[in-house]
Amino acid sequence: MRKTMLAAAAMLTISSAAFAQSSVIVTDPAPTGSVVLPGEVRTYVMEQNTPSAVYDGDIAVGATLPDTVEVHTVPNIDGYGYTVVNERRVIVEPKTHRIIQVLE
Repeated sequence: MRKTMLAAAAMLTISSAAFAQSSVIVTDPAPTGSVVLPGEVRTYVMEQNTPSAVYDGDIAVGATLPDTVEVHTVPNIDGYGYTVVNERRVIVEPKTHRIIQVLE
């Protein structure tokens, strides 16, 4: 009986610790945020045979590419442009050249 009680107590302790670890409180969104792309944008960009531009800066969400990097538009879908930089496909805001997603 004592072993059963100890085993039950151990299980309750373990399960309460697991519940505590799965709780996350978010007070501010992440600075880089994440954008949910329409599926057709990703499909279109991945199918294009676009030459890669060389860029020395950081290729990360939120970074702004220089005007010297050519940005292509996605047909029939406003607000999304794309380019390939250092062999990585990136989705950018066409007007600002700010990277909104790096496709892997």
